[in-house]
Amino acid sequence: MRQQSSTADVKFLHHSQQVRKPGTGLARLFASAAMTAIVAVGLGGCQTTGMPDITGSLGARAKAEANPEVEARRAVDVYGDRFRANPKDADAALNYGRALRAIGQRGQAVAVLERAAILNPGNKAVLAGWGRALADNGQSQQAFDVLSRAHTPANPDWRILSVQGTTLDKLGRHEEARRYYASALRLKPDEPSVLSNLGMSYVLTKELPKAEAVLRRAYSSARADTRIRQNLALVVGLQGRFDEAESIVKADLPADEAEANVAYLKQMLGRTGNARVGASEPPAPHAHRS
Repeated sequence: MRQQSSTADVKFLHHSQQVRKPGTGLARLFASAAMTAIVAVGLGGCQTTGMPDITGSLGARAKAEANPEVEARRAVDVYGDRFRANPKDADAALNYGRALRAIGQRGQAVAVLERAAILNPGNKAVLAGWGRALADNGQSQQAFDVLSRAHTPANPDWRILSVQGTTLDKLGRHEEARRYYASALRLKPDEPSVLSNLGMSYVLTKELPKAEAVLRRAYSSARADTRIRQNLALVVGLQGRFDEAESIVKADLPADEAEANVAYLKQMLGRTGNARVGASEPPAPHAHRS
């Protein structure tokens, strides 16, 4: 079984999103699936301190994944009390913001970390946390700007570079985003979370063979998260190879979890809608999610 990693944290489409026919619906699938996955991977790779990042993964959650949500809510109480008692406590602010994001209170996480950044001017970890929360909340340009202050050219951080790439992808600046991923990979060669972001960037421009090649590199790493596998399955399925996508999504999983993930993958790809996606399909407008 592949090792779980805290460097990648991948969400997928909501259950209601399916491919029904080529064109605008396909563009929406590409943008929605890729941006949800790419941003989550990037954010998971920018952890600065304290409690690990916790969000959902593809399909039904294993029983073991129920505990992190409980832990996140407990962390909201613990670190929230610490932050309110001392708003200048950078560690409390970072952990409080992370826990708020984990339970879906993204706007509140932004507010907490913005206040912490004001009270801790120049604190790179706090700036990174604030920028990360902004990106998670869909405030891509502001996130990019804040993250640019969280490291320097003389002391770059591959995690932050990767998150900046995701914000640029979300803004539609794909070539620029890929330069940031390339810089991150020079600092951290073959890092699977960065490769996954790069692969999903290619999905956004419908370069599916390139996306698949990069995601296979990411998945071949011993550090690859099982959720990176779901990105690979998504790209394989988008090319119409559903049986192969199912075999990827089921690998190394208990039978009940594998079945749940396959069901969700089918729903995500809209298999009942007879959608078979080829890499040669003409580009359609992107519908970026915020």
